[in-house]
Amino acid sequence: MACRIADPSVFLFTGPRQRTRSQKIATHSAPCMTGNWHLTWDRLLVKGENNKKWVIPMRRTRTVQAVAAPVAPSSADSAGYRKQLAESYGFRKIGEPLPDNITLKDVMDTLPKKVFEIDDMKAWKSVLVSVTSYAFGLFMISKAPWYLLPFAWAWTGTAVTGFFVIGHDCAHKSFSRNKLVEDIVGTLAFLPLIYPYEPWRFKHDRHHAKTNMLEEDTAWHPVWKAEFDSSPILRKAIIFGYGPFRPWMSIGHWLIWHFDLKKFRSNETQRVKISLACVFGFMAVGWPLIIYKAGIMGWIKFWLMPWLGYHFWMSTFTMVHHTAPHIPFKSSDEWNAAQAQLNGTVHCDYPSWIEILCHDINVHIPHHVSSRIPHYNLRMAHESLQENWGKV
Repeated sequence: MACRIADPSVFLFTGPRQRTRSQKIATHSAPCMTGNWHLTWDRLLVKGENNKKWVIPMRRTRTVQAVAAPVAPSSADSAGYRKQLAESYGFRKIGEPLPDNITLKDVMDTLPKKVFEIDDMKAWKSVLVSVTSYAFGLFMISKAPWYLLPFAWAWTGTAVTGFFVIGHDCAHKSFSRNKLVEDIVGTLAFLPLIYPYEPWRFKHDRHHAKTNMLEEDTAWHPVWKAEFDSSPILRKAIIFGYGPFRPWMSIGHWLIWHFDLKKFRSNETQRVKISLACVFGFMAVGWPLIIYKAGIMGWIKFWLMPWLGYHFWMSTFTMVHHTAPHIPFKSSDEWNAAQAQLNGTVHCDYPSWIEILCHDINVHIPHHVSSRIPHYNLRMAHESLQENWGKV
């Protein structure tokens, strides 16, 4: 059984056939005497709280063991219960459940047509912002005394995350009207991250198609309790991974999902091989050049530390976007696209400098309603969704 662990949400599923109403679930892991896990939702962000506008109706989901002391289920339709959840988890709001008869097309049809329009000037302006901010970060690293290096690394890691967002738009065909331009820009944007563009694109498309679906979602999804209990080594790895290594869990995801040709369909492998060749070529040329010019310590200062900063944001953003104690993962026979994309996606406010350098990737609800919305139109789309669907 495929198994990805929601970062940092570890959901222990007791079995594929048992069903119950959803319980209050997990996210900060701490081992209990029983061998299960007690999980609480910590506020992980320095500034800004999760602004959850919608919540999946919590009906007939598979049994979730919320660890040592399960909380009695309550009605998701209760305003008081939603308010209690919001206060407990640090959300500003948890809205009413989405009606069962609403489809994803119904939601998309309420968005203004303008949000889908590609603006070449805005797209290339984003490239300029990322290149300039990244170059400035490298300059700061070269000039900063040792005690200011962490600040320079934080800036540079955040700036290079903007490269990922540009490649992300290219993969969703929302950067340019020219597919070749998108493939070239996306590949180049991913190279400093050592991310193969096409393998990531294929896997990410499946994440959008199967968001918060048990087993099928390629971003993060729960580990089954039986598998968790099956190996002491796996159990210790999870404890370590969701302890000190938690902000960099995306590194494991990067290694597991993007470099194994067996994970791709036969009609995908040629493009995957081209992307892998580009990445390995960048490593073969770029890394020795950095070491030749600045030594091993220069490679650590100018590449490795910003790269770890990027993965900090990748892990944090992915965790915040799709894992929260009240958002269930559902089996394919229970899964509904509108509920998964609108109700299963979280909006979170970050400090403005992060939003600018990361091109509003955290305005994530409209992106899951339609991935064809360019990043510079996400706020306009979010306002529309609030206006039309803000009560749910």
